[in-house]
Amino acid sequence: MLRSLFTGISGLRAHQQMLDVASNNIANVNTVGYKSSSTVFEDTLSETIAGAGAPSGTNGGTNPVQVGLGVQLAGTSTNFAQGSNQYTGRSSDLMINGDGFFVMNHGGQTTYTRAGSFSLDGSGHLVSPDGSIVQSATGGNLDLSALNTGGYASWNISPLGVVNGVAADGTTTPIGTVATATFTNPGGLTKIGDTQYEATANSGAAQTGAPGVGGRGTLTPGYLEMSNVDLASELTNLIISERGFQANSRVITTSDEVLQSLISLKN
Repeated sequence: MLRSLFTGISGLRAHQQMLDVASNNIANVNTVGYKSSSTVFEDTLSETIAGAGAPSGTNGGTNPVQVGLGVQLAGTSTNFAQGSNQYTGRSSDLMINGDGFFVMNHGGQTTYTRAGSFSLDGSGHLVSPDGSIVQSATGGNLDLSALNTGGYASWNISPLGVVNGVAADGTTTPIGTVATATFTNPGGLTKIGDTQYEATANSGAAQTGAPGVGGRGTLTPGYLEMSNVDLASELTNLIISERGFQANSRVITTSDEVLQSLISLKN
């Protein structure tokens, strides 16, 4: 069987995966805190027909003769560039300026997110829409139940993540601090859905603490970080992946025609 058939199939598979990644980016163009991904291709093993030859006193050296066997997906790369900001006016909505992630308790599991669309639940916890609880810089759930018992007229969050209860006379009392975390290699984080990430062996351990310290970005209350998807680039990627898919389809069609010609020789 012709090598080109299997090479073409590998090209179809790789460009289908590129199309999948681009389509997911486009689907999340308006997802709060979403970070776009891109595909990285690499060639597969090459069949060596003849090895390299060393030069001698009478003959020059020869290069190896190799035939490639296709392409494969080497990996996907996440773009953690800052997304644009959107004003909401809600004191519980937070945007991170710079590096860092919000630390969440997701069903007992520690996760990380850039999506700062939060609200208070019935127990006084600051939570995401899926019920994940924002964590405190001192460890544990960020508990704002003191807002109900302290007689505060309102509350706010400072750029350094400090939650303040505001009395009727305007005096403020610190209640807690929102935790943020940075990683040596954010690209090593694993997406687990709900715009959240999980640490891995290659992301490095989370460096957790208050915002604005240790390279962690500050917070902007009343704003959300929008998706950083570049729609023009993603639509271009759709065209590139489509043309790549078509070209590899043509390789398979041509290989089939060659095989048909060989079969016809006997008739």
